[in-house]
Amino acid sequence: MNGNTDLLLIGEVFVDFTLPNANAESKLRLGGIVHAARGVWAVDQSFAVAAVCPAYLVDNARKYLEHLGCTEFIWLADVEGSPNVMAIGDPTEIADQGYQDILRDEKSVKFLEHSKDVKKFKRCLIFPGKFDLSFVADLISDDAEVSFDIAYDLPDTKPLAAFKGRILALITSTSSNLFLENAATDVARLIDDLRSFGPTCVLLKENRGGSRLFDIDSDSVYEFPALLGETVNSVGVGDVYSAVFVSLIKANMQDAGWKAARAATCYAQTTFPDDFKRDVGRSLTLSIDQMRGLGGTFMPWHERPKFQVYFAAPDFTYIERTFIDQALEALAYHNFKVRRPVFENGELKKDSSVDEMHTMFMADVTLLKDCELVLAVPLTRDPGTLVEMGWAMATDIPVITYDPLKENTNTMVIAGSKTYSDNLDICLNGLFDAMSNLRASRQ
Repeated sequence: MNGNTDLLLIGEVFVDFTLPNANAESKLRLGGIVHAARGVWAVDQSFAVAAVCPAYLVDNARKYLEHLGCTEFIWLADVEGSPNVMAIGDPTEIADQGYQDILRDEKSVKFLEHSKDVKKFKRCLIFPGKFDLSFVADLISDDAEVSFDIAYDLPDTKPLAAFKGRILALITSTSSNLFLENAATDVARLIDDLRSFGPTCVLLKENRGGSRLFDIDSDSVYEFPALLGETVNSVGVGDVYSAVFVSLIKANMQDAGWKAARAATCYAQTTFPDDFKRDVGRSLTLSIDQMRGLGGTFMPWHERPKFQVYFAAPDFTYIERTFIDQALEALAYHNFKVRRPVFENGELKKDSSVDEMHTMFMADVTLLKDCELVLAVPLTRDPGTLVEMGWAMATDIPVITYDPLKENTNTMVIAGSKTYSDNLDICLNGLFDAMSNLRASRQ
């Protein structure tokens, strides 16, 4: 039998349900490897799917994927005990997205007779899930090139050993537990671990900070910037990135990274597939040199703590803290080093003396001078926050102003801020962009 050169996507099919909240409407769509399929479809590459999913999803998934041009749909394994519904709290990934796989503890996976059909495929991209990877290793042809997106559902790298010698690309993300537990402070250990399985390359997706490609054969590192815009829905963006990268990698590894980054950006900005495909087509009319020339935002995970962020806000125990806590959670999630003057220097009592106030003032100013950027949350037109913002602006420290209640729509505040918005997603983009520019200016 001649080998099939279509890219075979292997993984679970979910129903993604984005929970309604103040920043986003509810959304219901097929997810899991279907996100990856949309990416390959958008760049006009031929693909097939080996799906792990409950019986009730098979017909809908098959019809939908065939509409995208899927050349063959294989129901690889049945999921029992769980509907494979993924509830999603935050579709924009301002902080942890709060994924909840409904009834995940009741889930069991049973491989089916059709599973042997995967052996004819010579290129595979696997998204690990609640299924046995060692069983999949036996199903796949010995001469097939296999790539993995190991961002989720892979607690450690041991299962990769069954594929050693036939791995093309290993792809992970800074939001994965595998990364956070093994590479949060130094990526070298994780890269060395992954190198032992013999991949050609390792791709590290760093969220809004861009991505890095580690070419194992040449021992080189390539950087791909992120193109930041208002996020409509970030669910599945990483899957699209991985699928486009692997589908194009044979032509040119670096070019595949540039194109995959642009496809991922397009996916974050719409949930309508036809619009996504149109936007990808337009974006990829640019040459690679043009993409490089346009640049973008690049801020590696491990370098972010080098640029301290001063948190200017009424960060007090006695006020309503919803917006303050949201901002702090976002900063922590994205690995920023945050300096909180109220937390570090203390909280003055209302009857404090002028001398005590002066001591606190000097401590806060000293802390402000030690920081490279300011994230301001000026709730209730807090005068202390506004003074800190003005001091930073006067000393050329970039200020990002998150004004969720729109209480500070003042010319000096808006015009003096590098970014001003009542939308935390936009403010995060502004912070990444400002930090990226600072980093570039120091190189």
